Amino acid sequence: MVEKYILGKTGLKVTRIAFGGIPVMRLSREEGAGLIREIIGMGINFIDTAFMYGDSEEKIGDAIRDIPRRELVIASKTMARDKDEFLRRLGVSLERLGTDYVDIYQLHNVSSDADMEAVMAKGGALEGLREAMDSGKVRHPGFSSHNLKTAEKMMLTGAFSTVQVPFNFVDSDAADRIVPLARELNMGFIAMKPLGGGLLDDAGLCFRYLMQYEGIVPDPGVENADEMRQILEIVRDPRPLHDTEKKRIEEIREKMGSSWCHRCDYCQPCPQGIPISLILVTESVVKRMSYDTTVAFMTPPMEKAATCTECGQCAERCPYDLKIPDLIKGYLSAWERYVNTREWVS
Repeated sequence: MVEKYILGKTGLKVTRIAFGGIPVMRLSREEGAGLIREIIGMGINFIDTAFMYGDSEEKIGDAIRDIPRRELVIASKTMARDKDEFLRRLGVSLERLGTDYVDIYQLHNVSSDADMEAVMAKGGALEGLREAMDSGKVRHPGFSSHNLKTAEKMMLTGAFSTVQVPFNFVDSDAADRIVPLARELNMGFIAMKPLGGGLLDDAGLCFRYLMQYEGIVPDPGVENADEMRQILEIVRDPRPLHDTEKKRIEEIREKMGSSWCHRCDYCQPCPQGIPISLILVTESVVKRMSYDTTVAFMTPPMEKAATCTECGQCAERCPYDLKIPDLIKGYLSAWERYVNTREWVS
């Protein structure tokens, strides 16, 4: 059995680990649905996906078709910023998932003041979310963010029942304010990128670190059932980290410190309009999404990145002292190889 928690004010009883719906995009539709059914068979009842995750919703819909709906907690997300587009995308999500409702529907990647203003404005996505809740198509409202200051503002509006932000032993800033605030507000906390978006390969370190925090629900994405079995073994034995493991975490933090983008976006605005934080997590996107989805998603920002003048304004603003122009050049080079060979070389 997998331990279950009440997910904050939603009252939903969810497994301590969720299934994240990004890497399943890399599998065929039949393989993806089969993997999801196998993971549900392990006892996991919480599945998290998004409208923009390729055919992830369709594969989940195939997998859950013959499973009683009340046994599962399904969450999805939308990048829609206005009411009409929100309701349109919700309708598509419901059709893909083959369900009349989603348990949690999240405003996706609300990571700036401009995003927040758009979704909260008259005629914004929040109006659509509330209308969907009134009609029974959505049970609980949530949001995801890659900017902790924006996430905190969103939480304090009182409009949402769940929050989802990156949280792992390298991207650990959420532990200082967001995790405690979620407890204070009785909000469900979903830990995005528990494996660093595929950049952290020691599941033992990743999940023993996260299990220190009561009530959070990590949502790892996996491509095969053995990966989830390994994670569940760790979760079922939530012992404290040994000193040697803590030392290893510090070594990894130090090693990644020179290139790890925390997506705070303090580097912005870029005079060339380059989405810097997105460029700096290209490797994570490549490792989690299918080739076709990755190319479609990343080609426009990479074209912007190619216009970098190396003015250095971004590096001056970065609180983590990243050498951003050099990193952009490195990612552009790696991207060109990836497009031509389908292989990512850091």
